[in-house]
Amino acid sequence: MSEASAQAAPAYKALVCIFLFGGNDGHNTVLATDSDTFGRYFAARNTGVDQIALMPVGTAPQAIGATSPFNGRTVSRTTPEFWGGVLPITPATPQAVPAGTNATSRTFALHPMLAPLVPLFSAGRLAIQANVGTLIQPTTKAQYVAKSVPLPISLFSHNDQQAEWQAGGPLGTRYGYGGLMADLILSGNTNSVFTAISTAGNAVFMSGKSAVQYQVTTNATPAVLISGATATSLFGSTVASDRMADIIRDTAQTSFFASDHATAVKRSMDSASQLNAAFSAAVVQGIPAVPTYTNPLTNATQTNSLAVQLQTVARLIAANSILGARRQVFFVSLGGFDTHQFENSTQPNLLAQLAQGLAYFDTALSNVGGIDMRSSVTTFTASDFSRTFTTNGSGTDHAWGSHHFVMGGAVKAGTIYGQYPTLGVDQGAFANPDMSGNALIPTTSVDQYIATLGAWFGTSATDLAGIFPNLANFTSKNLGFV
Repeated sequence: MSEASAQAAPAYKALVCIFLFGGNDGHNTVLATDSDTFGRYFAARNTGVDQIALMPVGTAPQAIGATSPFNGRTVSRTTPEFWGGVLPITPATPQAVPAGTNATSRTFALHPMLAPLVPLFSAGRLAIQANVGTLIQPTTKAQYVAKSVPLPISLFSHNDQQAEWQAGGPLGTRYGYGGLMADLILSGNTNSVFTAISTAGNAVFMSGKSAVQYQVTTNATPAVLISGATATSLFGSTVASDRMADIIRDTAQTSFFASDHATAVKRSMDSASQLNAAFSAAVVQGIPAVPTYTNPLTNATQTNSLAVQLQTVARLIAANSILGARRQVFFVSLGGFDTHQFENSTQPNLLAQLAQGLAYFDTALSNVGGIDMRSSVTTFTASDFSRTFTTNGSGTDHAWGSHHFVMGGAVKAGTIYGQYPTLGVDQGAFANPDMSGNALIPTTSVDQYIATLGAWFGTSATDLAGIFPNLANFTSKNLGFV
């Protein structure tokens, strides 16, 4: 939206991006469970040294040390038999059965470690967008194989695809989608510093031309600590510390470098003071503590770093009126999804953290000083790419299209958007129209996905076209999930 319209924005809104660094395996996150699809999935993933197929709906958890009825291996905490069957979900809108899938209807499920998301999906606060990936224009399997259409640079490269997801360009792209949307709303916030906030360090997603991403640590008291900022003496003098603060904050210097440095120091010190004061307010202190969770692979009670980041975001949202913020963009992250041969011993714990984090955030936002803020906040997942459908002999490799979650009170939730694809590698008479080799070809672009969120946020169609230049190549500019 334009800066003029941002100034008149009547209600608070926030976008929260959860980036799953490393490439989350979408095939083991959201599953189609019709017998034809699950049969191909199970045959492909229950073979070889990896055996990463999840168990069918209704499978009872097997005891540690038992012999698996599915493949004869000994059950441990890191074998899917121990976790039990996948968790069924029922989309409010039935999915069409795609070409190449021999089923009369499609059914779906989530990974066993995503149990906290099932009630969110059923309650209508969580949706799934199927088969999202980086695209320049709609691309068919034939076009991809023939390389007859332009494709994103360095597909399957972590760094480049992280940049494509966050900024629409290869590694080195300067401005990100979140930062460019933040540019448009700066004048609508009393203090523009609190417009684009990251709890996960520097992120290109949050880099704007005017917006400066504000990086905060988590679970800290005070919220932002600047060593010595509140000192009462320096070298034995009770006034020297104040004079030093004046010097390093002096922006009226002849040197451009010194002036710019002083501007950054002054902004940092002033905003830290304001944020720390805001975090002492009762409405912020009322944000609930993050409960521990049980690591399903070790049975150890642990702190969920993602949930702690989301607690900080919830506190910042609670302080929005104190900080003078009508619109905010947040970036949080969880790493470790580059699982390869360690999928069974890595992804379940990561998904458990994602599920607990989302459920905690939903609860925290349900009562912010007596106000349900969930309709004002939309949270979405993003990741480099998915993993290959079959293994390369040493686990799942880098792939392309994947499935993502969108959560919030404004989300038209409880269903799956986009077309959940046909699954299975080409073999014999079976030719999968949605996969090339081991990778899903996306049917929804990142541009469409994030632009839909931007439209809810209040960004105009004209501004969206500027932020997402590839959006013009797609017929549907808004996917309708929010």
